[in-house]
Amino acid sequence: MGMTMTQKIMAAHVGKESVTAGDFIEANLDMVLGNDITAPPAISEFKKMGGRNVFHKDKVALVPDHFAPNKDIKSAQQCKIMREFAYGQNITNYFEIGEMGIEHALLPEKGIVVAGDVIIGADSHTCTYGALGAFSTGVGSTDMAAGMVTGKAWFKVPSAISFVLCNKPQEWVTGKDIILHIIGMIGVDGARYRSMEYSGEGVAYLSMDDRFTMANMAIEAGAKNGIFPVDHLTEEYLREHGKRKWSSYTPDEDADYDKIIEIDLSQIRPTVSFPHSPDNTYKIDDIPKISIDQVVIGSCTNGRIEDMRMAARVLKGRKVAKGIRTIIFPATQSIYLQAIKEGLIEIFIESGAIVSTPTCGPCLGGHMGILAEGEKAVSTTNRNFVGRMGHHTSEIYLASPAVAAASAVSGYIDTPENLEVI
Repeated sequence: MGMTMTQKIMAAHVGKESVTAGDFIEANLDMVLGNDITAPPAISEFKKMGGRNVFHKDKVALVPDHFAPNKDIKSAQQCKIMREFAYGQNITNYFEIGEMGIEHALLPEKGIVVAGDVIIGADSHTCTYGALGAFSTGVGSTDMAAGMVTGKAWFKVPSAISFVLCNKPQEWVTGKDIILHIIGMIGVDGARYRSMEYSGEGVAYLSMDDRFTMANMAIEAGAKNGIFPVDHLTEEYLREHGKRKWSSYTPDEDADYDKIIEIDLSQIRPTVSFPHSPDNTYKIDDIPKISIDQVVIGSCTNGRIEDMRMAARVLKGRKVAKGIRTIIFPATQSIYLQAIKEGLIEIFIESGAIVSTPTCGPCLGGHMGILAEGEKAVSTTNRNFVGRMGHHTSEIYLASPAVAAASAVSGYIDTPENLEVI
């Protein structure tokens, strides 16, 4: 039986001709990632293991993005631990205030991760880099520490589900709507410890930003990773951003999949995930008028330049509804600068929104957008668990930037299709 894309990458990183689902392997790592929440305990474990030097100063990335800019003394201490370790180890890929960004947008943008890599990160949304045709997955801080010491990690080779995408999405339907649709279909454990492997002619209609969003939320279906084929669009992105050589892998014709699921993109409507689970999804057409208090547009899921452009397209010439706190977070400094150059920031501010430096703050209920008791938010982030963004009685509705921006204007969950043409 043939191999999937993920299995081929894993085989290459253990020096074998083939691996099979269920095999236990120790793979060589191309990148080990940590942030200001997960890296400090990993650094502590690194020292307990007797680590003196990281295995490769170019293959470790440290990004303080969750509680940075520091929201309090404890978060400042966490970042200090990272900073001292990064400078002490002469780590190349350390990005702090002024050059930082949300880690999963920053690393691809900097060309630090490329197609064919094996990447671990002490953050569950490390699976984002599968958009580039890499195997990337989240791990715990102890595994991160072991990776920094040895340059290796143990894996059980995952089986896979094949998602065959066909036809072209409707206007206003984005990668966020597609992945929410899929999670709603298979459930939050529907791909548990499997690869979500995308293929089909429909992939060509998805931008790289769409693919990053879909790979990012593979974990919300319980997947080990999500992965896209390396096509001309991927290669163009890698040439533009990449500093390293890459390797592309294609699945064998007789690759063994647990399931093959065909997705007709033309039939997907703007989709919203209701509290308190990402698989609690509804088409925009089936949603009653639900008043909201806050809108968040950004995060590692939807803070890229296309997301900014889409939000600006909806907000241009309009005003945010009275009382709706609308917070927009470009995911990196580069995206922020591009948004300034294109006049998007001016549109946001004139609409009544505020714009923040890159940070994960509101996504995990850390800072800069905490919800109070009983409040409701439409957010382009990735999770809507109880208490995720604030008070345990608050509610989060996950949506695309288009739906989030339209909701900010209307004051309730809405779609750009319902707004007056300007």
